[in-house]
Amino acid sequence: MRFVRYDDGGTPRLGLVRGEAIVSLAPIADRYPTMHAIIEGGDAALAAARGVLETGADALALKDAKLLAPIERPSKFMAIGMNYAKHLEEADRLGVPRAANQVWFNKQTTCITGPYDTIDPGVTEQLDYEVELGVVIAKPAKKVSVENAKDYVFGYFVLNDVSARDWQWHSNTMTMGKSFDTHGPIGPWIVTADEVPNPHALDLRCYVNGEMRQSNNTGNMIANVWSQISYLSTAFTLLPGDLIATGTPEGVAAAMENPVFLKPGDVVRCEIDGIGAIENKVVEPA
Repeated sequence: MRFVRYDDGGTPRLGLVRGEAIVSLAPIADRYPTMHAIIEGGDAALAAARGVLETGADALALKDAKLLAPIERPSKFMAIGMNYAKHLEEADRLGVPRAANQVWFNKQTTCITGPYDTIDPGVTEQLDYEVELGVVIAKPAKKVSVENAKDYVFGYFVLNDVSARDWQWHSNTMTMGKSFDTHGPIGPWIVTADEVPNPHALDLRCYVNGEMRQSNNTGNMIANVWSQISYLSTAFTLLPGDLIATGTPEGVAAAMENPVFLKPGDVVRCEIDGIGAIENKVVEPA
């Protein structure tokens, strides 16, 4: 199933994508009013949603919907850095020291926006793009083994880990440059894990104004999704609805010989086969 959140006259609603339409989940909203409630509801919530999908009427055409970020603000939005070999080589050229372990940083959850919302550069002069596969955690995860990690995934989405490169190194955690408001567009929906048999065999691409800047496959991650969940949950508990950004491939603007950073008017499209696509326009700083 593909869960969406959409704007219904100023009120966020939950729905499921069926063909080119959205089926409203209003019939089960008393029990599952939010995406977090759906996730925490487990198999019972999924069964109830599937029943609505099979019997409910179309609420509106997908093309006419104002899609929101497919989940309300999560407790955590974790992101891994330098997780594709060629992107790691880019970091080498930029003088970023290699780490012995997985490199993680927080994206503050206030950065999250919808799949087609605009990107406000803020004060950065080095605005960059990063297409990534996103993961939604299904249930509390603590000390999860690599072998069992897939049981803790609710679903997947597309994200652009928008980065303010000049602010990224203000602190060793990279959080400042990764968390500007509007710098976390996600969506366009959450595809449930049962529809993605292998998250490590997905082509992903990023375009700027129609020009391909990034292209790779999730099978080339250095630390795969299962390893990431296991590593994080060794230190702290991942909660239902927490988000993980699994890393970006080579092709970012910062690594170009003559960097071409994003500017107002640019349109960034991030897409992942089997998941979907998001598209965001850069606007003048507010």
